Order: sequence, then C-alpha cells, then structure tokens
Amino acid sequence: MAFKLIIVFQMILISIVMAKKTSTPHRHTIKTIQVKDGDTIDCVDIYKQPAFDHPAMKNHTLQMKSNHLDPMQVTPRTILRNTSSSSSSSKLPSQVWLQYGSCPHGTIPIRRPTNHHQTNVRGHPRKVIATKDHSYAVVLTEGFSYSGAKANIKVFNPYVESVSGSQQNGPLPVGDYSSSQVMLRNGPLQTFETAEAGWTVNPIIYNDHKTRLFAYWTVDGMQHTGCFDLTCPGFVQTSSEVLLGGDIGSYYASEITIQISKDPYTNNWWFKFNDKEVGYWPGDIFELLKYHAVLVQWGGEVYSQKVGTHPHTGTEMGSGQFSDPILETSGMMKGILIEENSNPLKRPETLFVSADEWVCYDAYLVTEYVPEPVFYYGGPGSRQNPSKPINGIIATDPCLLHFNLLQSNPLCNTT
Repeated sequence: MAFKLIIVFQMILISIVMAKKTSTPHRHTIKTIQVKDGDTIDCVDIYKQPAFDHPAMKNHTLQMKSNHLDPMQVTPRTILRNTSSSSSSSKLPSQVWLQYGSCPHGTIPIRRPTNHHQTNVRGHPRKVIATKDHSYAVVLTEGFSYSGAKANIKVFNPYVESVSGSQQNGPLPVGDYSSSQVMLRNGPLQTFETAEAGWTVNPIIYNDHKTRLFAYWTVDGMQHTGCFDLTCPGFVQTSSEVLLGGDIGSYYASEITIQISKDPYTNNWWFKFNDKEVGYWPGDIFELLKYHAVLVQWGGEVYSQKVGTHPHTGTEMGSGQFSDPILETSGMMKGILIEENSNPLKRPETLFVSADEWVCYDAYLVTEYVPEPVFYYGGPGSRQNPSKPINGIIATDPCLLHFNLLQSNPLCNTT
C-alpha cells in the first residue's frame, strides 16, 4: 500500500507538469508526419518515450518482444484458432496515418495532442465499475487467475451526443464518449488496477468524432493515476507501425483483433492489435495486476452526464442498434478467449452477461453451436437519437423499437 501511495503522489506531480505542455513537437522527435485533415504524428526515439518518466521505470530494461507462446507451444486446437484469426486479420482495416508515411526503425509514433486534448485528458476519468455517468453492456468472467484475453471486435462510428445536440460536424462534445474494449482487472472496487484496449469515439480526449484505437490503464480505480495511450508515463510502446489514439477508420462491419497477455517471465502485460505487438504495460507499475487478473470483461461502454437520468443521452453504443444475433448489425465481439496461468488461449468456462440499462443498451451472448462465444451488444440511448432511425423505424414509439423494452422504464424516452 505504501508503494502505491508513493507512485500515486509522483504520478500526480508528473501529470501536472505534462498538463502544462502545449501542442509542440516531442523534444526527441526524429520525423513528423502530417495527416490530411487529421493528426500530426511525431516519430520519437523509442528510448525517449514518455513511459520512462514513470517513477517505477528508473531501472527498467526495454523489452522489444514478448516471451509469449509461439506456434510450437500451442495446442492443435489453438493452432486452428490462430490460423482462422490470422486469415481474418488480413482483411482488417489498417490505421489511416500509414497512408501518409511511416516511422523509421528505432522510433515510435506518438500522436501530437491538441491544446483541447491536453487540458482535458486528466479531467475526464473513466470508471470500469458502474456509476450514474456510465452505462455498460458487457460479458465477463471472474474467479480464476487470468493471464490474458482476446476478441475480434466489429468497428463502428457511433453517434456521440454534443451539448448542443448537433451532429458529427457540429460543435465538439464536452463529455460523452462511446467505446468497445477488452479489459483485465485486479484489486478492490475502490482502488482497482486495470489494463484495457479497444476502439472509441471520444471527442473530449481526441478533439473529434473519429473511431480511434486506444489503450488505457490505472492503479487506483482511476482516481489519480492512469491515462489514455501515451499521454502519461506508463505504457511502453515497441511498434513503429501502430499509432495509439490513431484513426482506424469507420469501415462498416470491419473488425479489429485485440489481445492483452501477460509475459510469464517479466510480468509485463503485452497488447496486440491485429496480431501485431504494440507494446506493454510494465508489471512494475502495478501492485496486484503484475501477478494476474481476477476479472476479464468484454463489451461496450457509454459515458455521459445524462446516463441514468431523464432525458437520457442519445449517444450510441456499438453500431447504435440493439443486439442483433440474426443480421449482425449491432456491436459484436467474437473469438472471446482467455488465458489462465499463461497457458494457451481457450474458451472461458463461465460467462456472465450484464447491462446497466437494458432499455437503452442491451446485450446477448451466443455460446451454443459456435466454436467460440459470440457477444452482441449496443443500442441508441435516447429513443429520439437524431443520428438515424433504428432498424429502419423512426425513433418515436419505444415498443416498436425493441421487443424487450419495458414501458415502465422512462429513462430512454425523451418525451
């Protein structure tokens, strides 16, 4: 506990210093890439990245490659899964910034923050446990020692409500976001430790409405530590090809593969995007998670000050459609797998479905007659979401919109 308090105090001081920085290039930039109508990316010396400013990283040795399972160590059943995953990943969308250049060997891409982004990143905490400002539709497993998790996640560009209620090209929102992620957690609810990754539409962090790849961590329940991507010391990036916080496009029904696995020799948690190693959360920044996770969660999240209230936010989850196992037009995760004690990936023995607001965002899990679990989730939020009709029906009568809607719950109705 004393170790954690010292780390928290030092991280607060570091965050204050970083918050004073402007949108100038990183001082160790080797090359700069400008994306048309988008991001500015600095290619930074890999040994000069922000992670090494973390107080627990003073004597850290950079690990360039994980000591994770290679194909020769995997069971035949897992090889079949990996083969199918690889074939599907070849069809996955690449990050947009790669169309404009690449970072040289020995550097990593870092998205240059805007002033709006820099001033808001510390003031917009994310909670994994349910609060009045967060709505989740997830599937989870707990009760064992988990050393990894994986899923193929459908990519969408959900509507995120602005304060003025404007559309994608209107004024920037000041708080709402929508995300889909894989998360591993350990520790008590008040001070839990987590590592998570996925895609998000988060205008308060990225200053736009694009669908972006993100990574996140905390060691104190997101009270004082943790951040997105490389905006604070913590995550160590090793890849020169993947941009954390980068635009991954809004290709309808395309997929990305997210995997987080603990290195059994270093206790570092490695993050893979589309089966490529991006980097790792060092085991040294965690107190409990450095050993294992006790909970794994897959699914969608909406943050808004108008969650659990009336009128309800119109921010969408997933595709903005309710769970749809027939046409598969909703948010979807397939290939839901776990690792226990650094053994090969396998199906979770038990899975639990949870949704905070079934009438706004729901969830549906398929486990029978499929090789791996498939999870459907999402929803439009408010019935009068202006972005688009739901399943071809104008959003007026909640009974027409969702066959499971309970008319006694008024939160998702705006009238």
